[in-house]
Amino acid sequence: MNFYTFKMLNHLMKNIALFLLLVTFAAGCSKNISKKDTKEVFLTNYANPFIGTGGHGHTYPGATVPFGMLQVSPVNGISSWDWCSGYHYSDSIVVGFSHLSLSGTGIGDLADILFMPVNKSVDLPTTSSARDSLTYKSSYSHSNEKASPGYYQVYLNDHNINVELTTSLRTAFHKYSYSEGDKQSVIINLGFGINWDKATNTAINIEDDYTITGHRFSTGWAKNQKVFFVAKFSKPIIENSVVQDENAVNSSAQFFFNEKEGNNLLVKVALSSVSIENAKDNLDEGGFDFEAVKMQSENTWNEALSKIQVETPVDSLKTIFYTAMYHAQLAPVTFSDKNGQYRKENDSIVTAKNYTAYSTLSLWDTFRAEHPLLTLLAPDKVADITNTMLEYYKTKNILPVWTLYGNETNTMTGYHSIPVIVEAYLKGIKGFNAEEAYEAMKTTMMQDERGLKYYKQYGYIPYNLLDESVTITLEYAYNDWCVAQMAKALGKDADYNLFLNRSKAYQHLFDNKTGFMRGKSADGTSWHEPFDAKYSNHREHTDYTEGNAWQHSWFVPHNVENFIQLHGNNDLFTDRLEQLFTESSEITGSNVSADISGLIGQYAHGNEPSHHIAYLFNHAEKPWRTQYWVRKILDTQYNTTPNGLSGNEDCGQMSAWYVLSSIGLYAMNPASTEYEIGSPIFEKSTITLANGKTFSIKAEAVSSENIYIQSATLNGTLFNKTTISHKTILNGGTLHFVMGKIPNKNWGVAKKPQN
Repeated sequence: MNFYTFKMLNHLMKNIALFLLLVTFAAGCSKNISKKDTKEVFLTNYANPFIGTGGHGHTYPGATVPFGMLQVSPVNGISSWDWCSGYHYSDSIVVGFSHLSLSGTGIGDLADILFMPVNKSVDLPTTSSARDSLTYKSSYSHSNEKASPGYYQVYLNDHNINVELTTSLRTAFHKYSYSEGDKQSVIINLGFGINWDKATNTAINIEDDYTITGHRFSTGWAKNQKVFFVAKFSKPIIENSVVQDENAVNSSAQFFFNEKEGNNLLVKVALSSVSIENAKDNLDEGGFDFEAVKMQSENTWNEALSKIQVETPVDSLKTIFYTAMYHAQLAPVTFSDKNGQYRKENDSIVTAKNYTAYSTLSLWDTFRAEHPLLTLLAPDKVADITNTMLEYYKTKNILPVWTLYGNETNTMTGYHSIPVIVEAYLKGIKGFNAEEAYEAMKTTMMQDERGLKYYKQYGYIPYNLLDESVTITLEYAYNDWCVAQMAKALGKDADYNLFLNRSKAYQHLFDNKTGFMRGKSADGTSWHEPFDAKYSNHREHTDYTEGNAWQHSWFVPHNVENFIQLHGNNDLFTDRLEQLFTESSEITGSNVSADISGLIGQYAHGNEPSHHIAYLFNHAEKPWRTQYWVRKILDTQYNTTPNGLSGNEDCGQMSAWYVLSSIGLYAMNPASTEYEIGSPIFEKSTITLANGKTFSIKAEAVSSENIYIQSATLNGTLFNKTTISHKTILNGGTLHFVMGKIPNKNWGVAKKPQN
């Protein structure tokens, strides 16, 4: 073989090898579609994390993965209600990028472990100063800011630095791109806090040229929050400055890096509630391949968003829907470390065995729609959340109310871990001990704290003995009904009768003359006077939680039929319901709750107590009014702007309401395992279930005018009722609606046996 022939053959072999490589690569891409390949398949294109960062949405735009341990996000540094997440779209100043954020709450905490890249030497603060005194803060413009699921980017105008953020489940990745020749530096500030949060002890340690560790202990909403961290840099630290006050409350440091080694600096950070060693164990192994982590985060989000696929020619509806799917899978957040350990508020360290522990449990909000949605999207996580709540129960022998970073905050009313647990059990979700769960629920509802002593003594909570007595009574009545259902399922007949009887507590507070639930005195006869159904007094000297009588008189989801009878009949009941939506939106009082937002008449979609109300028409034989008002809420209370949420997102509840309602379903009484049927807005919605089956909802001829159900079939069989069971959905199949613009007042009214 001469040299020329050898050269040609070698060239041919190289081409064949290249061809085979390209074929292999293409096959791989067919399984893991690049974001650039198709907009239709990569659903993250539709999700916009900036929705809800304006108005009173209180969401953050930063990077995380579904239910991730870290939420790395910009912090504006303002202590105010609309900055509860650390960020508000109206702002244009950033003081750093934190690693823990709250999504849409009404109380600000977290924003821990602040990193800020700068291009100059600065004087480090020795106190937890307000942002105006921080010399290294920077302005930014929304025109040079981007966010998508798993990724955030912003350009710091004052430092000429581009910041990019992404995460894996337990590790945050930062990429700082400095201008050519500029000083490369990073500031870490552990003393700075927002709102209620206040550092109590902090430390920064330099372990080697690439690694720093430390901790930040704080008090606030979470009274005993302990965060340990580790950070690794892609370049060696060539100079540093660390300052700490004499009480070790405020620690700050500035680190410098060699600008001659390229313009980019990468950092990866991991946290732990337990120890620095656990934080190190949580830190992802390997190098600093930011793009690979970003792509994996996007792929993870695409898989999470794909669990419900909707079909519509209206792109704005897809944006609202997939942003809602995104927000509904931010919380609860992973809390246990890679080795299973996590810290409780009493400083005990426990190990999650065969489950992942979660925190950020906004149960007053999320039991209504967020947790029902998770039973469809992530039943394995529902079991893990239940096991976590049972572990928190052991701290004080009371189930959690609102858990933040392992701490019980006792914020809001009721014990709504109970419907979450009962719903999971009755929907057949395995992985937790049912007897232990029942004992936890029974013990919780039989103790005396938080008004239960009065509730047991009087059968309701008298207004002259406890504030917010009406709301608390109604919610305890529902909690009791849920315990009764679990008792019945476990064959505990005496307990079933006890709690079922207690669940009628709402009857004591209904005033037939006015049609409202009202505060009643301990004498059993005297109403709280004077009475103004529009009056609101936020969280003190009031009978209602974050609302008024108009908004809080409808919470009897466990016995709507009896509730209607208390009003008199269907017509009286629905007339009062209609008036709720058509009454003037005036709220009276000098201390009106800011949570009363998203008003349609006196209906307040911006706060959770209103979320089930539109579905009550279904039970009064007027389902077309449910269809009308649900569609009205869908159309007016959500949009694609930063102001696109009409109230606090509340850890997924506001968005979960949209997800379920927009496909035509809603769990008005989650523990019943039934979904109410409303008015679907998509031509087709397909839920991919954990058992591998799919359930589709088709809405033939649906449009902005065609909002009323004319007829329906389930798997080809006539369907003429306003509820569908979870079990039916798990069996898979198709629910087919024919929609029209004139109500069919016969559909859904005929009484049929339940599935």
